Amino acid sequence: KLEEPPRELPATVHNLSIAGSNLSVLHRAAFAARPLPDLRLLRLRHDNIQIIEDMALQGLPALRTLDLSHNPLLSVAAGAFAGVPLLRTLQLNQALLAAPLEEQLALALRNLSLRRLELAGNALRALPAALLPAGLEELDLRNNSLQRLTAAELRSLEAPGLRGLRLTLGANPLSCDCALRPFLAWLRVTAARLPDARSLHCAGPPPLRGATLLHLRPEGLACAATEGGEPGQLETASYVFFGIVLALIGIVFLMVLYLNRRGIKRWLHNLREACRDQMEGYHYRYEQDADPRRASAIGTP
Repeated sequence: KLEEPPRELPATVHNLSIAGSNLSVLHRAAFAARPLPDLRLLRLRHDNIQIIEDMALQGLPALRTLDLSHNPLLSVAAGAFAGVPLLRTLQLNQALLAAPLEEQLALALRNLSLRRLELAGNALRALPAALLPAGLEELDLRNNSLQRLTAAELRSLEAPGLRGLRLTLGANPLSCDCALRPFLAWLRVTAARLPDARSLHCAGPPPLRGATLLHLRPEGLACAATEGGEPGQLETASYVFFGIVLALIGIVFLMVLYLNRRGIKRWLHNLREACRDQMEGYHYRYEQDADPRRASAIGTP
């Protein structure tokens, strides 16, 4: 297997594909030993590339498309793409799984004028906003781990330099709960920016699994009380549980009353007699106070 790019190549070659090698590290000026001034497309797929050093692509001044897909990238130098100022398409499908490289790539891409960026199959959970240079026209985010695009991410897509950006989002596990409402509302207005909009489907919750996104209404998406819960069902279940608890308490109370019915009757009888005695005592004192003979006897010296 090749461990470095081949040196004996025709200077007039336009397309070059190297696959299944063990390049491991793209060293500085890896292609400069024999410059390829007319090379426009370079494919380095499945080459076990882990490190890309500064000026690694020096000697390829006309390169417009670079494919680094299916490589376990661990490190990308800030000047990795400095030797290819005309680069317009960068393919990094399944190349960002080995390490978090968003910050490194953002530095490496800062001076490029990319038009197409492919990031499919990288288990991304959020929109990589730092990797979206102004002027980008196409972004491939298929087959990642995106459950939604947040309101903040949608605002970043409306930046002046990205208003013409087209996204592809197929094969992402979209969660159709209330958190998806901003994205769904945005999608219904700007569906033309998502070429695969009609093929987007819900991965959850279970009642909506497989539903076509464009057939849903934002106001119809319910919230889940906890992560993994089904929209609207957890709240209902809590009310049902509370009702069951109250019913059980009521049943226990009635059983206590039934089992102690004789004692309760005796207690009620005693309470009634005590109340009657108390009332008779009040009535007797009232009659004594109202007796005129008692009043005159008290008034005689």
